[in-house]
Amino acid sequence: MKIQVRDVAIQQIMQDLSKSFKTDLNKNDGEFRVELPIELGKGDIKGIYFDLGLGVLEFNFILEKKLILEYTKGEVHPLKLLFNRESSFHHNFDQCEESHEINRLENVILSSTPLNNHIFIFPPDRPISIFSIEINRKLFEEKISGFLIDMNEDLMKLFRDVNGTQIFYHKDFYSLDISRFLEEYSECNLADFLKTVYQEGKVYEILTHLFQQYLDDSNGSGMHKILRKATIEKIEMASKIIKSELDSMDNIVDLAKRVGVNQNKLQQGFKFLYKTSVNEYIQNYRLEKAKELLETTELNITEITYKIGISSRSYFSKIFKAKYGISPKEYCNQFRKQAQ
Repeated sequence: MKIQVRDVAIQQIMQDLSKSFKTDLNKNDGEFRVELPIELGKGDIKGIYFDLGLGVLEFNFILEKKLILEYTKGEVHPLKLLFNRESSFHHNFDQCEESHEINRLENVILSSTPLNNHIFIFPPDRPISIFSIEINRKLFEEKISGFLIDMNEDLMKLFRDVNGTQIFYHKDFYSLDISRFLEEYSECNLADFLKTVYQEGKVYEILTHLFQQYLDDSNGSGMHKILRKATIEKIEMASKIIKSELDSMDNIVDLAKRVGVNQNKLQQGFKFLYKTSVNEYIQNYRLEKAKELLETTELNITEITYKIGISSRSYFSKIFKAKYGISPKEYCNQFRKQAQ
């Protein structure tokens, strides 16, 4: 499916999406929302406009078929700062051969020209979750003066290009701080004016950290307090070690040393990638493994307890029941009875 929308203001984008999808445009607490039609997939797109040309679009859906989102030519499109929280998707500028794959945990800064509009291609059968800060640079000029002092020449040119005469593309992994701000934005439980003020503040926190990240990358200082690709790989390595050495995994400090990060970075990384602490991740995997062993082996409860790295059978039974609502012995008896 291919749709085309005007890329000038949040309200116009949301109106065009509603028209293309033939679904209602809902508005609540200043936020617009369009649900995907059932034949296209499940999920929605949200948009909100703050003051001085600043807005946010949130894409959260799973598609039944490929969706191509094309913005119209001949317009000065907002500057886009995208944060990809889930599956990969593609972007390209019209009339440019190069296609950009934007992967999970990456952010991109995008600026097009009236001749080279944005085209986004979203694949089916994968969770898509994108947070996009949209900035009308002409309206934002008044606000950006507070940021210009800390900007380098490239960023200054980018924000001063209010007529959209230059293409700009920059991609990197975004920071742990930004990830936390994104979660806090999405999980806000306030309403009305308070919600708008809170979320607008979070957007400015994200902008500030993103600009600092860009400057750190540009000056090559190496003083990055952020999660980079190498660190992500180390966190993933720690996850693999936990799964392969489950029966002897009990020291987080040693695990951090083995993969080459400090304990705080390891905890931050697990929260970032897996939405849980290291200890919770280990316990959850132990219980999943125990459940699998109860279903697929003849091992008794004591043997399974040691197999998953727990020394106390009573403690194992306690946490198993807390997670599954039934003791390991009862679960085993029920499963084997059903299998007969």
